[in-house]
Formats: sequence, structure tokens, C-alpha cells
Amino acid sequence: MRLMFRNANGEYEHKNLKDDDPIPSYAILSHTWSEGQEVTFHDLIDGAGKSELQNAINSMFRWYRKATRCYVYLSDVSTTGRKTSDQWAGFTWESARRIGARFTTRKASDRLAECTWESAFQQSRWFTRGWTLQELLAPASVEFFSREGERLGDKDSLQQQIHEITGVPKSALQGVPLTQFSNKERFSWIEYRQTKVEEDKVYSLLGIFGIEMHLRYGEGLGSAFKRLEEEIEKLNKCLRDLRSTDPNDDKKRIESTRGGLLEDSYRWILDNLDFQRWRNEDQSRLLWIKGDPGKGKTMLLCGIINEMEKSIAKTGLLSYFFCQATDSRINNATAVLRGLMYMLVCQQPSLISHIRKKYDHAGKGLFEDTNTWVALVEIFTDILQDPNLNSTYLIIDALDECVTDLPKLLHFIVQKSSTSSRVNWIISGRNWPSIEKYLDTTTQKVRLCLELNEHSVSAAVSTYIQFKVDRLAERNRYDNAMRVAVKRYLEFKANGTFFWVALVCQELADTSGWKVQEKLKLLPPGLNALYQRMIDQIWKLGDAEFCKRILAVISAVYRPVTLDELASFVDMPDGVSGNDEALSEIIGLCGSFLTLQKRTISFVHQSAKEFLLKEASNALFPSGIGDVHYSIFSRSLQVMSRTLRRDIYSLRAPGYPIEKVKQLYPDPLAASRYSCIYWVDHFCKWNSNSRAEQGVDLREGSTIEIFIKKKYLYWLEALSLCRGISGGVASMTKLEVLFQGRPHTSALLKLVHDARRFIMYFKRAIEQSPLQAYTSALVFSPAYSLIRRLFKEEEPKWIKTKPAVEDNWNACLQTLEGHSDGVNSVAFSPDSARLASASGDNTVKIWDASSGACLRTLEGHTGSVSSVAFSPDSARLASASWDGTVKIWDANSGACLQTLEDHTGNVSSVAFSPDSARLASASWDNTVKIWDASSGACLQTLEGHANSVNSVAFSPDSARLASASGNILSRDNT
Repeated sequence: MRLMFRNANGEYEHKNLKDDDPIPSYAILSHTWSEGQEVTFHDLIDGAGKSELQNAINSMFRWYRKATRCYVYLSDVSTTGRKTSDQWAGFTWESARRIGARFTTRKASDRLAECTWESAFQQSRWFTRGWTLQELLAPASVEFFSREGERLGDKDSLQQQIHEITGVPKSALQGVPLTQFSNKERFSWIEYRQTKVEEDKVYSLLGIFGIEMHLRYGEGLGSAFKRLEEEIEKLNKCLRDLRSTDPNDDKKRIESTRGGLLEDSYRWILDNLDFQRWRNEDQSRLLWIKGDPGKGKTMLLCGIINEMEKSIAKTGLLSYFFCQATDSRINNATAVLRGLMYMLVCQQPSLISHIRKKYDHAGKGLFEDTNTWVALVEIFTDILQDPNLNSTYLIIDALDECVTDLPKLLHFIVQKSSTSSRVNWIISGRNWPSIEKYLDTTTQKVRLCLELNEHSVSAAVSTYIQFKVDRLAERNRYDNAMRVAVKRYLEFKANGTFFWVALVCQELADTSGWKVQEKLKLLPPGLNALYQRMIDQIWKLGDAEFCKRILAVISAVYRPVTLDELASFVDMPDGVSGNDEALSEIIGLCGSFLTLQKRTISFVHQSAKEFLLKEASNALFPSGIGDVHYSIFSRSLQVMSRTLRRDIYSLRAPGYPIEKVKQLYPDPLAASRYSCIYWVDHFCKWNSNSRAEQGVDLREGSTIEIFIKKKYLYWLEALSLCRGISGGVASMTKLEVLFQGRPHTSALLKLVHDARRFIMYFKRAIEQSPLQAYTSALVFSPAYSLIRRLFKEEEPKWIKTKPAVEDNWNACLQTLEGHSDGVNSVAFSPDSARLASASGDNTVKIWDASSGACLRTLEGHTGSVSSVAFSPDSARLASASWDGTVKIWDANSGACLQTLEDHTGNVSSVAFSPDSARLASASWDNTVKIWDASSGACLQTLEGHANSVNSVAFSPDSARLASASGNILSRDNT
């Protein structure tokens, strides 16, 4: 970007700025040219080359967004009352100086100066030009000036007029992320605008869609629009695959579940000294809010989010995530990073380039395979180091409910909060020493303990009590004496616990006024005591056994289930199944343990589930929780066997793409979606119980065998519709491992093995088009494949001539594609989890050895890569290249750790010593070099070969080294 500076002498000078240069505060001057005089961006940088033009247009929106303000000079709008014209009014840099001076010397007023200019403002040419659209939307502040330099108002004060002129929604003018508007809506904003060059009508939209693409002047408007639409679809597909949840929706759900967010219950923290330190001190970038269960941590963070959205709406980024232990979608470290990145990209779309670097190679597998955490850490690190990243605030609630890989997440937070100066963090959780231990390692944190802020928390709880009592009084017609009595009782017993108040008020909601005093005496203080009373009441109901079964199932499932799914696992009374009102009433019988939102059942609080599992387990699981897992597994097979069928969504076309599939209403998969994804997990969980050894499902003729033989292809189709094919691969792998070595399972093991090979081989095709399970998968599977023979009747009848196929599955488990040139070398990591490949396209790729997903592409060599080798601990990867260098990479992050340069010819082979201390390289300069694998220092150069050296290998004890040499003209053969 070029900035123009005006010095004290009134002279102007230009300065070129790069992305990583310190950026001063700057303003944009926007105007239009008269007809026939418009200058294009190509004209402005003529002679600077296509590369600079490309960079200028692709980065334009970003620079506009960073501007302090934008001054719009409207040469066709006058405040003198004279009739305006479209003639150029003699715009000069002196006009620009006057505008800037007026802004600093005149009192700002958003009141319309004169009615005479309004019609001219509405018809101003500025609103008809293509490039001015992003000048209107990107900057936080846009101010309009007349021909005479008079300030007319700004984007806020003239919002209604601008909305009527342009059709741009007011929320977009207010700075709402443009990703919240549909593609169709954003395209409509440019529809009636014009550009001098037809392709610019498309190129002026790049920043509005967060797209970067090559410019091809002369390609025509239609071609440019088509390319833009293709790039938008690629971006949207990446976003869809990245999204495991939308944290904004989670926030709304939580607030709704807990009765709404009361502003007066959280405002105390805004004046808290610890919070102020975090907001104002550069050395305090991590705020750790901790407290016991029910103290209101989650709602406190919801309030902080609301306040920060107001204060940084146009200047920074805010991303947040709510962990929930009872929901497998949002209870793990990987989901946290995905959620945070999703929100950041939605606000600053250019950040998706860091994800696309890997996603374009790996696809959806990037977010689902065994190395996803490693890949996401690298991507997130790149995002936080992006020089164009706006000031960023990251908030994570309920760390204690991150049940998978919490230590990894804590390590990441501590590391990044200490190194990323533009990023501030807020995290919350319980008073767990294990969390405290990690956070104690950073000096950047501020600790805010709710128990140490008892006075503020108690005052907030009192405000919350007043609000809840007022609602109870209105609902149940309390007189003033009853209102005061309830309020006093709650304040006396609450002990600073919001959730206790919420539960008690829920108990009182359906209690008649004259019974309230008696009911209050029965409600004990403390969450566990209250839970115990609630469970005791349930046991006294006539439907106690029914409630037990519901609570047991909800305690065992891996994510919240819908009413339809629950009905698959629990026998419902006559007339209840399919009756939402009756089902909702039944959920209500389970006391205040469960909540129902949008037909989805979940625990009202993590502490409720913990109480049931610890304090009520004997009643809920008299034979152990394993039996509940078996029941869910068994009923899952039943509901899938009953509902799954071919082409359940009536797609008809074998190649119908999954991207175009929309969930049906009513949904034929409504009752079986959970079962399709988790039936194997529940089977394995039950099997971990020793009593499962005697189970009939581990033998031939079992329900599993029957299901695979009759429903396997229908299950694969359903998995694709549920976006769960990768999970299906993992499920079949678990089953095969489970059956190996078990007695009486040889035939079943062969069937499961064949089923696993089938899904692994055709995973990509079925994942992209669900009905490919019956076409390409069956047609190209081996002739003697058990699955093919079982489902022979499903093969497409319209294919008259079948392709020749092998009789059995060959030794090839997977074919990995992605290199653009020949592959010269491969190496497994010693832990067998990854595979590295070296190619003539100058790159190294690291693959997940199980799923075949490309985890990362290592770029840096300038010549063909000839050899790769993992270190014995699988932590590093060495590559040799015809560019004469050896590179050592971090095998997890993909970072280049060292480049070893000393050979004078192509390097043909590399090998780590078994003790990982040294690295050997063979070269066409007829030498072998031994390097220190840590420092990269060359320890020895071994000479003696008369020709190029092609291979090296260490002995297992690291004491000896072998090398091989020779060529077609003169054989050294040593």
C-alpha cells in the first residue's frame, strides 16, 4: 500500500508500506471521476507490473477496513443551493486538505446542513460506481463532504438515506460481518453499479466476499463472474467442513435454556479491578475466571461477550466457544480450535487462506483424522501471526468440560497468550488444581476468583433473585408479603449460587401461592442437596421406572439426543411416540435434571450429570452402566434395520453431490441419525465390561452379522447423508480389532474385514455422492468381495458390460493422490501413524497412514525431492533434494527446522541414526556427509567413491554406516 504524507511545509510525499511494516493511523479519500476521465487501478500503477496490480486489488478491502476513517468527496453535491451538475468540479489535493482541516477544526454535527443538497446526494454518481461499494462498507467511519468541503454527515447519521439509495442493509452499514449476508444479497449490491472496465464489476467484489483470485483483464464479465462463484463455493465448502458448531448459536441456546441473560447480574465485572487490568495492561493478556459449579461463570462470559461486541464491533475480532461435557461435538480440544477459527474467519474472511493451504490438499479429512489437532495448532498459529490480523479477543467457557485433550488445549493457550501480543484471552472453569497447574506457568495471566469476589457475586445473585421472584409473582399471583418472603428465603439460602436459585424457582413455578411457604421449607441449600431431593421426588412417582430409563440413557449418550432418537432407546407408553407434547411432558417428569430445546434433550447443567453418575448410579444403573450401553447398541441396530433403505432421500441420480443435499422435513433419518454414528461406540463401551465376554453379539449369527449382511450399504448411504463416512471408517476398524482373536468369530471377522476394506476403498466416492455405494462401489469391488456378493441385487441394472475386476481385495489398501509429479521416495514413521512421500514436484507430503488423508505439504526445496526419512522418535523428518540440500522438518507442525548445505551435487539419500543423534546424506558429488541432527553441523565428509553415491544406511547400533554407489557408464559397485 502507498500512503501519502503531508509535511509541515504543505508538501506531499509517498511511502510504500508492506504487510509487516508498522502502520500509522491513516484515512482514505474517496471520490469519483467525471464521465470519460475515470482512472482505473491499472492506470494508477501502470508500469509497476501485473503482480502489484494483483496484490493491490486483492488487498484493497483489507486496507480500507484498517483505515481510521474514509472521507468521501462528492463533487456533484453542493450545499450552496445551486443546481448541481455531473461536470467535474475541479477536484484537487487542496480540496482534500480542506476536507481534512474541516474535520479537525469544525464541530462535528450529524444534522443535515441544508435540505437543498439531499436530492443531489441521492443521485450522486458516487453511489453508482463499482469500486465505491467497498469504500462504503469496509471502513468503520465514512464521512461525506460536499463540493465546497462542507461536512454532510457520516455513514451512521445518513444511514437511512444510504440504505434507501444503495439497498445495502443497515446492519451491513453498521459493521456486521458481511459473511452474515447471503451470496445472493451481496451480489445484489453491485447489480446497478458500473465500472469503466467490465471485469472490475467482479473484481470490486473480491473483498466483500473475502476472496483472492487472479485477475484476467479481457476475459469478459461472464467469465469473471463464473470464476468468482467457483471461488466462493470453494470457500463456503471449506467453512462448512470446518464448522462443527456455530458458537453464536450455542450462546443463544445457553441463554435461552437458563431463562435469559440479565444485564444487571454481570455488569459488576466490568468495574472489577482484575478485569480492568486485563483490558488495559499489555502484560495481562490472559484472564482466568474460576469458581465452583453454579456460580454463574457461563452467563458471566455471555455478558462479557455482549459488552465486548459493542465496544470492538468495528475495530477488532471476537471469537468464543462454550465447552459442554455432555455433547461430544463440543467437549474436546479440537472442537474448541475449530469453533474459534470458524468465528474468526466469518469476521475476517481473508484468514481462511491459512486453512486453505492444507484444506485444498486434504479436504474434510483435515478436520477429522488422527492428526487433526497437530494440523489445527499449526493453522491457528499462522492465523495469530498473520500481520493483517485485527486486534483479537478469544473467550473459552468451561474448560473443565473439555473432556478430551484438555492438557493439550491448556498448553496451547498458555503458549499463545505469551507470544501473540495482539490477542487477548478469557477462559473460565472450576477450581481444579490440574488447570491451575498449567496456568501457573504463564506470567501474562490475571486470576479472577469468584469466591474472592463474594460481595459482588452475592449482589449479582440478589439482582437475579429479584428478577426471578418478580416473574414468579406475576405468574402465580403472589401478594406483596409472599413476594418478600420468597425473596428473603432465596437470598438467605443461595450462598452466591445462581444455578441453585434457578432450580428452586423452577420448582416453585408450578406451585400454588398458598403452598409456597411449605415448599420452601423442603428445599435445602446447596446444589447436591437439592439434586438429592429432586431425585428422591422422582423415585416416589408412579412413573419412576420410566424416568430412570430416560435419565440412564441421557447419562450414557455421546451427544444430546432428539425426542425422535430418545424414542428409539426407551419404550414409550401407548399414544406417546410421535406426540411431541406428550414427550415434552415426560421429560418434565425427570425433575429439573433435563432441559428440552428445539426437540433436543440435554442436561440442564454439567453438575446434574455428575450427580447422577456419582450419587445416583446404583438406582440408575443397578447392573452397571455397561448394560445401558448395550441397550442403546441393540436398539440402534433395531431402529436402523427398521428405517434404513436404498435412496432414503429420493436423490435418484447416482452422482447427486452431497453438497446439494438438504435435510428433509419430516426427516426419514430422524430416529436413526444418532444410531448411525454411535452404535459401534456403544457396543465397544459395553464390551469393555467383562460380562460382555459371554454376549451373543460376539459370535456368528449375531445381530451385528445380520445387520451387516442385510443393511450395510444402506448404512453407508445414511452415513454419507449424516456427513459421517470418516466416522464409519473408524467404527469398522474398531469392530475388526474387537473381533480379532475372539473364539467363534472367524466367519464374522472375515465379514467385518471385508466391510472395512469396502468402506476404506470407496470412502471418497460415497462421501461425495451417497448413492455411489450402489454404483461405483459395487461395480468396482472385487468379484468375491463378501459385501458385493451379499448386495448383488443392488448393482445397477443399466450397466450391461461390467468392468473386469480382481477376484479378491488386493494388497493395496489405499492409493494416495496429490503430487503433481513422480514420487521418488516414501517412508513410514516408526510409530506407523504417518507416511511421508518425496516427489519431483519439489514437495514432501505427510499422510495419515490409516485414513489416507494428506496432513500437510512441505514446501521449500527448489529441486526434485529424492529421499525422505523419519527420525526414530517420529518427531522429525529429513528430506534430500536435487537442489543440493537436506532439510529437517518438524514432523508434527511441518516447520522447517534446518537446511543443511554443503554438498556440491544432487543429494540422493538421507538416513537418521537409530539413536537420532546423527543424519547421513549421500550425494552425486561422490561423497557421504554425517551431520549433527540437532545443530545441523557437518561432522564428517566421507570420500572414496568414484561415482555418485545413491544410498546410505546406519547399522542398528549406530556404530557403522553403509553407502552404495555406481552409474551406468562407470560402475563403482562398492
